[in-house]
Amino acid sequence: MAWFKRTIKGIQTATKEKKDTPEGLWHKTPTGKIIDTDELEQNFYVSPEDGFHLRIGSEEYFKILFDDKFKELDSKISSKDPLKFNDTKAYKKRSKEAEKKTGLKDAIRIAIGKSMGLDIVIACMDFRYIGGSMGSVVGEKIARAVDQSILKKIPLLIISKSGGARMMEGAISLMQMAKTSAKLAQLSNHKIPYVSLCTDPTTGGTTASFAMLGDINISEPGALIGFAGPRVVKDTTGKDLPEGFQKSEFLLEHGFLDFISTRNKLKEKINLYFDLILNRPLRSNNI
Repeated sequence: MAWFKRTIKGIQTATKEKKDTPEGLWHKTPTGKIIDTDELEQNFYVSPEDGFHLRIGSEEYFKILFDDKFKELDSKISSKDPLKFNDTKAYKKRSKEAEKKTGLKDAIRIAIGKSMGLDIVIACMDFRYIGGSMGSVVGEKIARAVDQSILKKIPLLIISKSGGARMMEGAISLMQMAKTSAKLAQLSNHKIPYVSLCTDPTTGGTTASFAMLGDINISEPGALIGFAGPRVVKDTTGKDLPEGFQKSEFLLEHGFLDFISTRNKLKEKINLYFDLILNRPLRSNNI
């Protein structure tokens, strides 16, 4: 291995010329396993070692669930600041920082495309934008997603990932619970199927409204789903909570969910239920 021998001795590299390992090449799972990022992406962002489902955003879910191309709808809508809210920083400034950091206009995106050959509308929340909090834009976009489903007579899928109502919009945020529930009632009146996918975390006002109103309510393994978090419930009741409290497996056991699916099976399972609800021939994932 002559090529490996150092021919010049005493080589020194200046600190400014030293190169660090680029970030994002590997990911460490909660159990301490190190996984190559490319391998993780190929495995639908699920750790092959322990089955842990990493949090992902709308872009990843769209790639997983749509066949190929999709069309994003109403992508330019952004929140106003009617309350002129200010805590540690102004709401307007917080929103602009979140937009710059994530490239998102708000905590939800809606798109239309084919999934296993079937036209569907998907509304997907993004936790990266102010904790996926539900404000006026989230409510309006869900309403518009429902309108698209009714107009085109195609199924609706909403993917929830939220910390709850957006406090910076006060009562306006809480009004979105009633608004989205009313729009989903319209969808039901038109006999168009709606599947709700609750991912980690689905909490607060989202759980108390559209996230639990699906014809079929489903989840990924290990997702936190509830109104108040486990710590709040424990502090309020003063009682120890059962093991796995508010995890998707616990909710399935107690009848709040219809089924749990691993991410690599989501597309097939969701379309299976659309076929069953629509009373149409079952499709396979090779379409």
